[in-house]
Amino acid sequence: MEKVPQDCPYPGCFFCVMKEGNPNKRRTSILKFFRELPSQDDDGQVLPISGLWNTAMAHPNDPEFVDLGIFECMSALIWKGLKNRRWLAHDQNIYIPYYAAHIVGSYTMNMEEFAESAVHAGVIPPLVELLRGRLTWVEQRVAVRALGHLATYASTFPAVASHGEVLELSIQLALSSLEIVYSHFYQYPDRRLSYHCDLLTRGMGGVEIESRKAEEWASQLQCWSLQLINCFAFKPEFLSVICKPEFLLKLPGMWGGLVNENSPAGIGLLRTICHHKLGRGPVANLPGVIEALCNIARSADDWQYMAIDCLLWLLQDPATCHKVVDKVAPALIDLAEIATLGDHKKLGDTIVCVLQECIQAQGNGRASISSNMKKQIDEVVNSRERLKWEKKMPKEDLHIKHAAALVVKLEGNSLFSSGNIAGAASKYSEALDLCPIRSKKERVVLFSNRAQCHLLLQLPLAAINDATRALCLHNPVNRHAKSLWRRAQAYDMLGLAKESLLDAILFINECSQSNDPDLSLKQNKVPDYAERLVKKQMRAAWLFREAAVKHGGVHCDSDPGDVYGQQADDSEWETASESDKANDEREQGEDDN
Repeated sequence: MEKVPQDCPYPGCFFCVMKEGNPNKRRTSILKFFRELPSQDDDGQVLPISGLWNTAMAHPNDPEFVDLGIFECMSALIWKGLKNRRWLAHDQNIYIPYYAAHIVGSYTMNMEEFAESAVHAGVIPPLVELLRGRLTWVEQRVAVRALGHLATYASTFPAVASHGEVLELSIQLALSSLEIVYSHFYQYPDRRLSYHCDLLTRGMGGVEIESRKAEEWASQLQCWSLQLINCFAFKPEFLSVICKPEFLLKLPGMWGGLVNENSPAGIGLLRTICHHKLGRGPVANLPGVIEALCNIARSADDWQYMAIDCLLWLLQDPATCHKVVDKVAPALIDLAEIATLGDHKKLGDTIVCVLQECIQAQGNGRASISSNMKKQIDEVVNSRERLKWEKKMPKEDLHIKHAAALVVKLEGNSLFSSGNIAGAASKYSEALDLCPIRSKKERVVLFSNRAQCHLLLQLPLAAINDATRALCLHNPVNRHAKSLWRRAQAYDMLGLAKESLLDAILFINECSQSNDPDLSLKQNKVPDYAERLVKKQMRAAWLFREAAVKHGGVHCDSDPGDVYGQQADDSEWETASESDKANDEREQGEDDN
């Protein structure tokens, strides 16, 4: 600090301190800098703070600044911004509370001892004030991130929970975050705060880039709020606050979107809630949540297994089984032939065992299952017995069964080609009864073909059932292109935009990697019908759609001239269906290969 480079405009500045070659002098100077910075009113303070932010993001596990008092300094700077609006409005100080909270979050992200130091330094009260919205939504975003990290550790969670309003504030923020960002930033580009724009784009500029980043940050604000709530959900004493119907009903729709696909979002919180007996009761009482869980369990969502876990726990609990079994069992039946999903090994066996327990519970008077549902569960259980029986059969007999199934399938293809869709569906069902259980590839095709029949017969639920079964049998799971496309169409018919979008994107991805001439993308161009569906569902699943409708930013549900589906344009629906029909007519050649 004694010698200042001639080109430095700020004598004694932080960057000069960092260049000090003597470790002891450097440490003493940094310690002094952290102690004195909050009381100074000099211009240019945002520069060292942004430098500290870069260091914290790049080296969050480095203890040097933590040991020298960075948490005390950041806490004091946040308080200063909250209490001294004159200072906050001077120079570029408006950026400082944001960077300070972000620094706290970065250094507490991985290290429990750092989190303990932060709590002792008093960071929680000013972070809670930011969480309240005392400044703006960008500060709320970094505050909820930091508090979420502090709440993760057993040693620091009590300090966060002692501020009773944190949980309620997080719930409200999860519910309102998208509307807040839309109405306070996205909706009116000409009214955007300049420092918000700068933080979002890092100098790149441009309304389009700002809007795109605003979607990403809004999604993070919601997802990080959910992660903070999730820390509370592990403690049964907080479930009564979390499990309010108006909040639970919204959770399945909080999915993070394509801009934040790595977050488990609402389904992750629902999984934590359903893991507790106290949480399963409120969930089971809400048919809308159960239906949404069934949809996610069947879908190609990355967090599909979380929804399956929820459904299994609800069925295994005698207090909730009778409430949900008739809705949950059909979804699990569709998934009964799945082998492995992520870290879940032999998932199908687990599903079948739970369904069997439901039947036994009915016999003991603990559950009430409709006769139709009992029949479907029995069929799944019997298919497992068929598999055991087939293992003992002579190979010649299995070949005969396989050949008989192939003949019936060809009859179904012929009926399909002649326009007898109902007859074709019946033949595919007959072929499935004949086809050996172990002939998975053949069964994938039969289920997928029958799904196409159900689509043309305007039976979207049945199409989803069969397409899901095909996708579960396929290796790898959820990667059979034609079944993905058929299920995407069925979801579209039911208005399930997110599920349809995910399947359509996966369909395009599979086509891009396929060697099948019927599926491979011509000249690497996405088929028009798939592009139309993706565009339609991206509009319908747009992160800000609900907020935009509420605030007058969207005036109709869709643009009839630019969407895909029967509801929008019968001629487009016909064209896509004929394309799939042609694929089915060529399916035999594919199967023979």
